Amino acid sequence: MPGRLEGKVALITGGARGQGRSHAVRLAQEGADIITVDLCGQVDTIEYPMSTPEDLKETVRLVEALDRRIVATRADVREYAELAQAVDAGVADLGRLDIVCGNAGIVSLGMVHELSLEQWNDMIGVNLTGVFHTCKAAIPHIIAGGRGGSITLTSTAVALRPVQGAGHYIAAKHGVIGLMQTLALELAPHFIRVNTIHPTNCDTDMIQNPALRKAFVPDSENPTREESVPAYTALNALPIPWIEPRDISNAIAFLASDEARYITGISLPVDAGFQRV
Repeated sequence: MPGRLEGKVALITGGARGQGRSHAVRLAQEGADIITVDLCGQVDTIEYPMSTPEDLKETVRLVEALDRRIVATRADVREYAELAQAVDAGVADLGRLDIVCGNAGIVSLGMVHELSLEQWNDMIGVNLTGVFHTCKAAIPHIIAGGRGGSITLTSTAVALRPVQGAGHYIAAKHGVIGLMQTLALELAPHFIRVNTIHPTNCDTDMIQNPALRKAFVPDSENPTREESVPAYTALNALPIPWIEPRDISNAIAFLASDEARYITGISLPVDAGFQRV
């Protein structure tokens, strides 16, 4: 039985691991071929280890194991020419572009007045400008195909229900919502649907690291995963500490499918009832 995305091509940024890898695998399961990019390197102001070239190779292996094609490139979403070249090459190889997942993102913490200029610029550069670059590089290809399409931009639950200590992150993710709402209007004549998705804490390396755990368990010298569970659980109405990447991937697969053919311009929480307790 054909998948819901059979014959389509999806672009996923930040595809080397975490949510991005999960999205690549999930959309491939539904029949899509994949174009993905990832920095596979470190951003100086980020305290946790970021993805590696080996991580990207593993994403390639997992997609190819599903008998789908994948074009994977190391590229920095902050560098438009680099990203556009990777997208153009992927479309030239796979023949079309139908789906975009603007997923690449970073997180760091700090009170707004204490942030360094580098922290601010890195956050806006990856989480907002990088999303703009992704859309700018991808949209002409979707329009040229004349078949419509789906763009899903990853925001966050805290863009809808803010917290302290992450103002640069929240500002960037709020900007993603505004970009989505504008694109939904501008691209509607081409039947290209644009939405944002808003995860609560998700079980990836972005939160499962000492720097983030310390923010939730400040009294522990080196908090473990188990020690952080109560603090994370307290944020959600459902009694869970975090969701899994596949929970976001399933929502993106739905938004990209014909089942969601008239859904555009929405902010979709997949958040376990974040801060509704």
